[in-house]
Amino acid sequence: MRSVAIKGVKEFEIKDMDEPIFDGKRVIVDVEKTGICGSDIHYWVNGEPKGLVMGHEFCGVVSNPGDRTDLKVGDRVTALPISPCGKCASCVKGEPQYCSVTWSNAVGLSLNNPGGLAPKLAVRSDMVYKVPDNVSFEEGAMVEPTAVGLHAIHLANIKVGDKVLVIGGGIIGLVSAMFAKLEGASLVSLSETNEARGKKSVELGVSDEWYDAKDPQLMGKLLAKTEGGFDVVIECVGNAPAVNSALSFVRPGGSVVLVGVATDAIPTYTVMAVMKELTIKGAIAYTKEEFKTCIDLISSKTIDVMKFVDDIVGLEDVQKSYERLTSGVDSAIKILVDPNK
Repeated sequence: MRSVAIKGVKEFEIKDMDEPIFDGKRVIVDVEKTGICGSDIHYWVNGEPKGLVMGHEFCGVVSNPGDRTDLKVGDRVTALPISPCGKCASCVKGEPQYCSVTWSNAVGLSLNNPGGLAPKLAVRSDMVYKVPDNVSFEEGAMVEPTAVGLHAIHLANIKVGDKVLVIGGGIIGLVSAMFAKLEGASLVSLSETNEARGKKSVELGVSDEWYDAKDPQLMGKLLAKTEGGFDVVIECVGNAPAVNSALSFVRPGGSVVLVGVATDAIPTYTVMAVMKELTIKGAIAYTKEEFKTCIDLISSKTIDVMKFVDDIVGLEDVQKSYERLTSGVDSAIKILVDPNK
């Protein structure tokens, strides 16, 4: 079957690969839609690991239910892409994102477990969730990134009336902003280097205002606007300027949630955190309950995730889509891939 794999730095190739083989346990899924994630972009930019078939945000149809007796061929499903051990204290508590091996064999994030940039994939049966009939395949592919934003907001512990700043206008930033509003924030601001994305966050109704992260006067403007800083800052970029901005723009006694993933060391002045007595939390993935909650929120139409989807492309246009998402000027937030096109 045709698939899209990493060939080198910022370069994909379309190649043939074997279809997943039924092993008596894993569920085989015919992929209908797959999302392009920010973490996928990191792999593409670095060009490693070569041969990786990404796509861990997906929705499709069961072609073999594996050892799941409650599933049948034709069921519509999505899944957590992770591979937790299921036995450690974190797994037992329903927090598989903390498991030490949870990413070692993750779908679309490991060489031995290809993802949704191909027409079929195999996923651990205990990670699979049915998708209600009123949830489209496109919406089903949005469950995973939506759960990331929900987890970040849960960690932020936003109170009614809080002023919240989201740094970064990608999909996780916009979903986090959306949930911050639902939690009762009186002000949700967003900072972004891409003007088109900044404006779009306001147009979509998830932020009240946006600020140019490159503005040399930004600190003065934000501190004046909030009379000393935001109650909560959600950092969704993962580089030094963004992290240091988060520490600078939060009020004394406030909270910072770091969602952006930085693979290199980030120089910072910890004196800001010390003198302000800040609460700083990292956020990784989500719990199984949060994943299920997002399916329910989408199904009940409590949230609208389709407003974030800008385009649906075939495998031939994956390269162009990654270039578009990293251009710094395009307003695109989320691009889905139909691996059957």
